[in-house]
Amino acid sequence: MKQNRLERRGGLILMNSLVEAISRAECEKGELVFWWLGQSGYAIKIGGLIMYVDGYFTNSPGRSVPPKIRGDQVSNADIIMGTHDHSDHIDRAAWVDIAKASPQAVFVVPAGIVSTLERELPALGGRLIGINDGQTVNCKGLEITGVASAHEFLDYNPETGLYPYMGYSVSDGTVRFYHSGDACIYEGMISKIRQTGHLNVAFLPINGRDAVRLRANCIGNMTYQEAVDLAGTLRPDLTVPGHYDMFKHNSEDPQKFADYFSLKYPGLKYWIGNHYEEVRFSEL
Repeated sequence: MKQNRLERRGGLILMNSLVEAISRAECEKGELVFWWLGQSGYAIKIGGLIMYVDGYFTNSPGRSVPPKIRGDQVSNADIIMGTHDHSDHIDRAAWVDIAKASPQAVFVVPAGIVSTLERELPALGGRLIGINDGQTVNCKGLEITGVASAHEFLDYNPETGLYPYMGYSVSDGTVRFYHSGDACIYEGMISKIRQTGHLNVAFLPINGRDAVRLRANCIGNMTYQEAVDLAGTLRPDLTVPGHYDMFKHNSEDPQKFADYFSLKYPGLKYWIGNHYEEVRFSEL
């Protein structure tokens, strides 16, 4: 284990009891607990609430990591967050099932896609919360701030002023995480993130981008080197790389991230571990 790598806790979770384990997990003030669901998907417990961010639940062809939770099994969600309207981030079929299984849940999405989802997913009617770049909302006691993401391109609708790709900075007042969604670094992005406050945990993609993938309409993200340097600039207490495991044509070796991170920023911590493993962060 690398010296600056977070010690794993809790062991592996039995897959058929994962939802129950998430519900049972204790989360004290100043703590954040997460489970990596694959790709950029995480179950996160913060401020006594259970969030699923970019959860990918559908057993689609080509997946390298099979899903261990179906949408209709997610009965414990308080907040479902999607960073953009791609199926491995907003799993539409699963969201319809989650809306039934978790009637208490609200669905947080980029404001630029709210009208589309309202029209195409009527089951979510009245439960969608749209967030735009720089906008902060209070959602069930959590402060959620939107930071526009550049998914290869920083897309923007000049008529509405809305962005289709969003990262989120989320805090319960004691601990804060940032989930970038699919993202490349652009001018002004770092200052926007910094303005939301000190990050305890940052979830970043590392699969990169190239002409081959872009030509095949597989739009890209920051490279592992860019993710390492973003972490080195923002200096979160813990950095979690993702989006490297799900599809063979769009993957990366996380060991490259680990080696570069350890060499360049030995004072910072990162986590690379197993799917569905409980990981506990405490600011104390």
